[in-house]
Parts: sequence; C-alpha cells; structure tokens
Amino acid sequence: MSDRFDAFVIFAEMRTGSNYLEATLNDLPDLDCKGEVYNPTFLGHHNTFEMHGIDMDRRERAPLDLLDAIIENAGDSLPGFRFFHDHDPRVLDRILPDPRIAKIILTRNPVESYVSRRIASETGQWRLTDMKHQKSAKIEFRMWEFEKMLEDLQGFQLTLQRGLQTTGQTAFYIRYEDINDIEVVNGLARFLGSAHELEATNSKLKKQNPSDLSQKVENYDQMVRSLARLDRFDLSRTPNFEPARQAGVPGFVALPETGLLFMPIRGAAVEPIKVWMAGLEGIGADALLTGLKQKDVRQWMRRHPRHRSFTVLRHPLERAYHVFNSCILPADRPAFANIRRVLKNRYNLPILKDGVIAGYYADQHKEGFVAFLNFLKGNLAGQTSLKVEPVWASQTAILQGMAGFLLPDVILREDDLISELPRLAHAQGREAAEFDMPLPDEPFPLAEIHDAEIEALISDIYRKDFLNFGFAPWEP
Repeated sequence: MSDRFDAFVIFAEMRTGSNYLEATLNDLPDLDCKGEVYNPTFLGHHNTFEMHGIDMDRRERAPLDLLDAIIENAGDSLPGFRFFHDHDPRVLDRILPDPRIAKIILTRNPVESYVSRRIASETGQWRLTDMKHQKSAKIEFRMWEFEKMLEDLQGFQLTLQRGLQTTGQTAFYIRYEDINDIEVVNGLARFLGSAHELEATNSKLKKQNPSDLSQKVENYDQMVRSLARLDRFDLSRTPNFEPARQAGVPGFVALPETGLLFMPIRGAAVEPIKVWMAGLEGIGADALLTGLKQKDVRQWMRRHPRHRSFTVLRHPLERAYHVFNSCILPADRPAFANIRRVLKNRYNLPILKDGVIAGYYADQHKEGFVAFLNFLKGNLAGQTSLKVEPVWASQTAILQGMAGFLLPDVILREDDLISELPRLAHAQGREAAEFDMPLPDEPFPLAEIHDAEIEALISDIYRKDFLNFGFAPWEP
C-alpha cells in the first residue's frame, strides 16, 4: 500500500488504450485497477453490476460509498479505477481535489480514437486477445461527429487541468504509444508507490486495428481535407485575461410585490430602470429591495414563483464614453478620486485637475477619452496595477459572474427598452409605468469626437462583447 496515495484514477476515454494500461498495471502485485467502476451501464467491467456489496442502485443513490468501499477493502494493494468524461460528475467533484488520490491522464491522437471507436461499434469487438478472432471494418468519417467528440474531450481535459492547477497537484501523463514502453510504465509504477517493476507489458490484449488510417476510413481524402480546416490550435479564440467576477448580488434590485428582479450591469442604464420599476408599484425608488444577499434573493424567488429576472446591455462604446464622462472626467466623484489620481499621474491621462472648466474644447475631450480607452485596453488585459472595475469590466465577464448564481431570464438592449419593458411588466400583471431615459450628461456628444481610431480601439478592448452580443460598429 502506498504511503502517498489511498487510490489512483486513470482519466481516459474510449479507445485510448485504457484496458491495456489497466491490464499492465494489474500485473504488478501491489496495484489493483478495478475497471470503469462509474460507467453508467455497468460496474467495473461488462456484465458486472456489483462490487463490495454495492449494486448499481446504491451507486446511483450514494456514489461515494463505492469509492469508500474500494479504499477500505484494498488490502495490501493500491486500488484504482478508470474514469471517463461521461462518468458520474459527483465523483469527479470528490476525487479531483483530493491529493490522496493519484491522477493518471491517458491520451491518444483523437482522430485515431474516433476511428477505432467507430470500427469497434461497427464490429462489436471492443477487446482483442488473439488475432485469429480479429474483426475489421472500414468506416465513414463524419466531421460533425468527430467535432462533437473533440469538444467533449477538450472540455474534460480543461476541467482536469484547472482542477489540478487550483489544488496544487500534478498528474502522471501517459500517451497511448507509451503503454508499450516498459520504462515509462515502470516510471508510472514508481509514481504510484509500487515496490515492484515489470519486465514486459501485458501480452494478453492485442492492438485491434494496426493498419494505417487510410486503410480504415472509406472517405480518407475527404477526412484529410476536413481536418485541414479544423482550427486545431484554436487560433480564432479571443484571448481573455480579464479576471472572473462575482455575481454582484448586492447590486440586484427586486420589487416587493411584483415578481421582477433587475440584475444591473454597471455602466449601462441602472437608475432610470429603478425609477421605472418603482413606478410599477407606485412606490419610491428607496422602497425597492436592494443590498440583497444570495439567501435573500432565493427567499424572494420562492415568494414569487412566476418571477422574471432581466439585465440590460449598452453598446460598448456608449458605455465606455459614459464611464469616462461620469466617473473619470469629473473632479467631484469621491468613489473614483483615487483611480482618477492614478490615471492622471501614472498613466498620463490628459484630464484637467478640476474637471471640465470654461474653455474646455472637443479636441481636448477626445484626447482624454482616447487615452482612457488605451488604459482600458491594458487594464482588461491584466497589464496595469489597477484592478478591473465593475463599471468598465466587459459585459461578458459580468454576465458570466452572474451565471455563477443566477442567469437572467431576459437580456435587453438599451435601444429596445421602450418596447421591451412594457412586455416585462405585462408578463407580471402590471400596467407599464412610463419609462424615461434622460439625455446623457456629457460635455460633447459622442458623435462629435467619434472616428475610426476610437472605433478600432473599442472593438479591440471589448472584442468578446462585440462577438458574443453581435454589437455593430457605433453609429450616431
């Protein structure tokens, strides 16, 4: 039994060689891999439905009982099992953070895994112990099917990677090709704390389809062309160094009697909507429910079983311009006084010490706004000493933070509020109150300073918002 580990898990997928690796490890007298103990259709191996007195029904009710039983009944051997992406996620939440459970990550070229899986499915042969029983088939490559498999695989690998990173663990990585390398396998044995070594890998299982892919795929040339178009390195991915955000529950706004919950995005329309909400019940804005905790919101939702929640998006350029004019430019905003000072002194933001004064002109304003946009570009990329403030964080990041607690039912755009807010009110049995969107408080209209440079900057800074929400280039 290992002093370092209580058990081990082989993270793998179908047709990655996990049966072969298990058989090889089980040739060591102090290791005991018990198969796919959390496979949805069997328990350990095919046609096995019970282990250590725990059957499939009990495993479904209390999956961790099986893990405890495996460890408790291990004897002198280190127990282990194989775990795939579609196995019980409740178990993953338990084993991934536990440093007493050794992690082995087995990988294989995903195209080879896909082809092997399709052939096994066609022939019904999932294991081969003697070549005289070998069954073969040619399969048709389906790009959509492969992409789905690849999406599941990559998502699971990212989950494993993050789980190990955040808990300070490391795993033993082994490729399909390495299973026949006795030195690598013995290295894995040492990693697990085995006191033994193997002279050869397991000889019982045989590679089922050793021929080239071109001989196993009917439409091989089409497959090659399709794979050539696959963005293997995710080159089209939008880099994102913006920190994850909290749900911002204290900023939520609820009506006392009406089942309507507003989840504001700072920098967009907030106060006008609060006034509109208060008008639905004929109360003052100070009577709205604010400063809530998660428990308060849950209790409110239980009291309003047909509740609706909503948030409002603003065009990224209009939002950034609003933040600059209302938070950064004025000299009388205590909440932003320190940020303003740092922006002016360290990042050379060309804004006047006393804010807007007589003689302030549009070219000055544009220069200051462009400098602020350049700061935002670095700030959201994690290149500045100032934290990303909620008022200028991307709307994508804010919504992702909200989703950690509650997803809004409805995402509205500021331009549609006059038509959409009455629909929300009517859905809750209320006559729509009048909605008034005040004119923005700005020294110069955005149209007066807007140009191609500003448009290029804002598209670069908030590229995820433009992509995710389909914002078009700004027009007056």
